[in-house]
Amino acid sequence: MKLSARIAVPAAALVLAGLTATACAPQTSDTSAKGDEKSGTLRVWLFQEVGNKPKEKVVDAAVADFEKAHKGAKVEVEYIPVDTRAQRVKAAFNDPKSAPDLIEYGNSDTAGYVKDGGLADVTEEFGAWDEAKDTDPTAKQSVTVGDKVYGAPFFVGVRALYYRTDVFEDLGIEAPKSQAELISTAKKIRKAKPDLYGLAVGGAYTYGALPFIWANGGELAGESGGTYKSGINSEKSRKGIEAYTSLFGDDNCPAAKCASMGGNATVTAFASGKAAMAIGGDFSHAAVEAGAVKGKYAVVPLPGIAEGSIAPAFAGGNNLGVLKSSSHRTLAVELMKSLSGKKTQAQMFDAMGFLPTYTDVLDNAAKKEPFVAPFVRTLGAGAKFVPTSPAWGQIDASLVLPTMFQEIVSGRKDVDRASDDAAKKMNTAFTDAG
Repeated sequence: MKLSARIAVPAAALVLAGLTATACAPQTSDTSAKGDEKSGTLRVWLFQEVGNKPKEKVVDAAVADFEKAHKGAKVEVEYIPVDTRAQRVKAAFNDPKSAPDLIEYGNSDTAGYVKDGGLADVTEEFGAWDEAKDTDPTAKQSVTVGDKVYGAPFFVGVRALYYRTDVFEDLGIEAPKSQAELISTAKKIRKAKPDLYGLAVGGAYTYGALPFIWANGGELAGESGGTYKSGINSEKSRKGIEAYTSLFGDDNCPAAKCASMGGNATVTAFASGKAAMAIGGDFSHAAVEAGAVKGKYAVVPLPGIAEGSIAPAFAGGNNLGVLKSSSHRTLAVELMKSLSGKKTQAQMFDAMGFLPTYTDVLDNAAKKEPFVAPFVRTLGAGAKFVPTSPAWGQIDASLVLPTMFQEIVSGRKDVDRASDDAAKKMNTAFTDAG
């Protein structure tokens, strides 16, 4: 799903951090384009942000440059509500005549949209595009299914550790440098200041929990010959699950309150002054700045197992893709490049805070805005992505992992049984997806 990375963060966008559409279009019988017109009107669907004017301004400038360079071509941009995107995209895939030529979509939707026959294979054009060579590898992975590319990364977002500098100074402690120290520090703070969560965690916060699993060497799934099999119940994954779920309790974040919390709720707890630490995204910056802890916090990469290491983070974000049904394929690909190119991404960072997907543009962004640096370091340390299987949408929508975490922290199941059950559900989804 979309992981909106911005300075001005809309609440709706936060829901998209790593988002996956809950509904996918069924396979259409024929979504192939009929011809490749070199003039005419191209229709574009982009996501509507709560504060959309800055985004519109950047897009308008890119569109103007495109129209100037492509005589006879016109572009119509429609900003669609995020919460109805699944239905809109489903309808577009089922009715190519009314479909747009180019869409913005959450990067974990890629595999599902490819299976539905909705996105055009742009492997050749992407490979020949000079700017694409500087694309962050994980961002490129988010537009890749098998060995083919189905779009261009638009922006990326990752999470890091927000912590209260005033609380840490008062207790004479420093930011944790390992996962074990993170857990012990959270419990130390809770003991000293029982009115605070040491580290705000959520049983429904999948993308906050994954770094614990990945840092311990676990994986969501493994792929062999195009077939995925869950790895959530492996020994290494279970170590990560145990580490994360150990943070639910009266000695840090009481399960009665925290088991149901998602990512937004944990960031809200931190921003409102109810937590000493939280795992938040670059896109959470504005919400924290607008809260009670403004001027009293700092951000560091979420620590991994070894002291000084960085836990792998989920690389969320959005992509742009050309629809397979477009009758303006060549123009649509060129427009995709214009909207996702280095110039536009740099301007979008300045306007919205969206993290660029090019390594050089991202480095420049970090130099301009110091708060970006921990997130750039996290990306550089090796962010990870969800399985590029159309099954992931069903797994995510069915709350397989949140259910597992909540079963453990409530005491209904132990780690082994809960992870085994989650693995069975994931494998059923992988099998059904083909």
